[in-house]
Amino acid sequence: MRNMFTIFTALMLISLTAAPHGAPARLTQDMARARRIHAEAIGVDSHIDTIQRVLNGGEDLSTRTSGGHVDLTRLRESGMRAPFFALYVPTYFKGSEAVRRTLQLRDAMQRLLDTHPDQIELALTAADVERIVKAGRISAVLTIESGHAIADDLAPLRMFHRLGVRSMTLTHFRNTNWADSSTDTPQHNGLSEFGREVVREMNRIGMIVDISHVSDKTFYDTLAVTTKPVIASHSSCRALVDVPRNMTDDMIRALAKQGGVIGINFGASFLSQKDVEASRRGFAARAAVEPNLTGKALDEFAAKDYLDTYSVMKPNRATIEDAVAHIDHVVNLVGADHVGIGSDWDGISAVPAGLEDVSKMPALTALLLQRGYSERDVKKILGGNFLRVMRQVIGR
Repeated sequence: MRNMFTIFTALMLISLTAAPHGAPARLTQDMARARRIHAEAIGVDSHIDTIQRVLNGGEDLSTRTSGGHVDLTRLRESGMRAPFFALYVPTYFKGSEAVRRTLQLRDAMQRLLDTHPDQIELALTAADVERIVKAGRISAVLTIESGHAIADDLAPLRMFHRLGVRSMTLTHFRNTNWADSSTDTPQHNGLSEFGREVVREMNRIGMIVDISHVSDKTFYDTLAVTTKPVIASHSSCRALVDVPRNMTDDMIRALAKQGGVIGINFGASFLSQKDVEASRRGFAARAAVEPNLTGKALDEFAAKDYLDTYSVMKPNRATIEDAVAHIDHVVNLVGADHVGIGSDWDGISAVPAGLEDVSKMPALTALLLQRGYSERDVKKILGGNFLRVMRQVIGR
């Protein structure tokens, strides 16, 4: 632990070499405060794809892993002890195949829960999160990434809720049959009538509506329908990086007005305009993937696709300071009550310098403290804001 934070301190010193005399002493103080805050706070990350590594690569997350961005050890050490584990199904899984793949991911999650009950427990409510973290375990919140996983049927949605899923992203790279994606050609002018039914049913059963990945029109249609706060689990700010997956200032204001929260995505192309072009090329290639397969053959294709894409991080120019800039931007727009962490760990292929994995999170907190953030606001950003939304949507 001591060595890890020595590395953090060295990293921060390198990034602040132009700081005035006396800055190193203050940096050491801020890192000490950051460590204490992370020990006290309930760190909520509203989107990680780590269960993909279990299903696709057979990894054991109970010990420190040599690859990937997250394992249970690093979650505990970083203080980010309440992650939303995404059950992500690629959009080339269609209809019942998408439902089947979601169940495979839920099974992989259950195997982790059953094998290591001393380290991790499923959380269904904010009260569960608080209880589990207080007991020293990782609190796992489950989310589905992309509404195509319900195969255009409210029954799977309700059953996934009964299996412990507490959030769902309405779309992914491509449109669903009832909602337009931010990275596809519009088909529905936002939400279809069935899409509105999905949002209403999620409100009714206590499942958080997640608008990351949706088109701007789908976003505004969702706000017009929902009676509860929604989240953007892993997006950043379009005013700083002009990509459709990021949110405009008007969208952030509208989200905040209804009590919602945006989780800042740590993918390099979300944080730095310098990394956007390479990302666009990579996205176009991935969006074109359409295997003509089913069953086990499709599962094997998806496993290889994931491991090929995310096993090695690509070079980029984004930095930890870029992540802080996006947090600053949201806070300046709408205050500290509406921004959080939505890293997209293990679902991004290029990470910023200084935020190579979840263990580096205290360095981000130290930078926030350097910029004058109060400890109260830092704790909101680290998790308090998402816990509030959980209480408002789930009810406890």
